[in-house]
Amino acid sequence: MNCLADFDRRDGWFLAILVPLLIAVYAGIIPALVVDWGEDPNYSHGFLVPLISGWFVWQRRFELKAAAIRPANAGLAVIFGSLALLVVGTAGTEYFTMRSSLVFLLAGIVLYLFGWAVLKILALPIGFLLFMVPLPYIVYDAAAFPLKLFISKVSVFVLKAMGVIVWREGNIIMFPETILEVADACSGLRSLMSLAALAVALAFLSQKTAIKRTLLILSALPIAIFTNMLRVIATGFLAQYYGAAAAEGFFHEFAGMAVFVLAMVLLFVTGAVLRKFGTMDKEG
Repeated sequence: MNCLADFDRRDGWFLAILVPLLIAVYAGIIPALVVDWGEDPNYSHGFLVPLISGWFVWQRRFELKAAAIRPANAGLAVIFGSLALLVVGTAGTEYFTMRSSLVFLLAGIVLYLFGWAVLKILALPIGFLLFMVPLPYIVYDAAAFPLKLFISKVSVFVLKAMGVIVWREGNIIMFPETILEVADACSGLRSLMSLAALAVALAFLSQKTAIKRTLLILSALPIAIFTNMLRVIATGFLAQYYGAAAAEGFFHEFAGMAVFVLAMVLLFVTGAVLRKFGTMDKEG
């Protein structure tokens, strides 16, 4: 059954009224979100998220054409709930709530107009859009701090094993000639934001089973921590033998890019290993 063939006049009028209304309501929210993508390194991947989401929709185009259209009034509850979320977020100036309400609103519109079958097909493309919404800073800080402590502790242990004279207080790493701080950029959380979005996209594009997709997505966390740990160790080693200046400036910026490239490589390797494991099972 073709979706467009079953799209009746009532639904057409509903969209004709709803689309301009959405544009007006979110006119001050979406542009500010795009600005955050450009200014916050944690969410520069936000520019790619809608494109990847669109690709997921394109992949499912034949399923959408074959899906039965059974509009569900439950969608109205989701729509009104999303608008209530927007109102609450606006009243409290809480940007995550305001911005994420748009994603839930899209889900509600799909459910109301097309039904549960279509929403199930579009669940991944719609849900993936949440990766473009920056987390509340209180959540970010709460997650970053323990990661910084963990990376600092393990990095100092490795540096000592390498013969480097070093000691630690919290996330401050001290050498005889200089002091380094494991900042948010080295906590792994910054790269984890982009890496998690990439992991989800790669998992659904390359893996065939739910367990393999889950394993690939979960691998983003240890990969982000491991690569940023290498960054701290390399920075500490250079600071010890070549001074603090060697661990700053160009090296600091280059190390940040190199760490993320390495993390992407490890993620793709993990995906390839998971695919090969399934192939070996079939051959066996």
